[in-house]
Amino acid sequence: MSSATLVGVLSDRDSWQADDCSVAAALDVVGRRASLLLLREAFYGAHRFEEFSRRAKLSEKITAVRLRELVDEGLLEKRAYHEPGQRRREDYHLTEKGAECLPALLALMRWGDRWVRADGGRVALSHTGCGAPINVEVRCSEGHPVSAGDIQAALRR
Repeated sequence: MSSATLVGVLSDRDSWQADDCSVAAALDVVGRRASLLLLREAFYGAHRFEEFSRRAKLSEKITAVRLRELVDEGLLEKRAYHEPGQRRREDYHLTEKGAECLPALLALMRWGDRWVRADGGRVALSHTGCGAPINVEVRCSEGHPVSAGDIQAALRR
């Protein structure tokens, strides 16, 4: 497999560092295992604290800390709800920013299905409209499939 083509000042790999890297910045936000599991549960429809903690198999302390971080980063938002006879509480909902993590989570899931899980994974995802399996792929804005060897990397102006 070939790698991306580095052009311009990036072509001399020893002359620059990957400072201010978007991958590193994204990992600072969602790179913890617990954070990704909580986002997974949000995509599966979890809203209540107990649901997140139980389904992600996380302690209440870790769940509280990670949910707070995801809210602070704008991936989840709290919404108040009140059940009769109970005190006012808050649940959690994906924001637009959080919803845009879906392709990354699906790509991790598919990679895990292929390379980590001997059984190919337990959950099969399909398109509700036609029933076809969900695929994750990289395409350019013109719709062409892209592999690492098809990528040219340059500094933004």
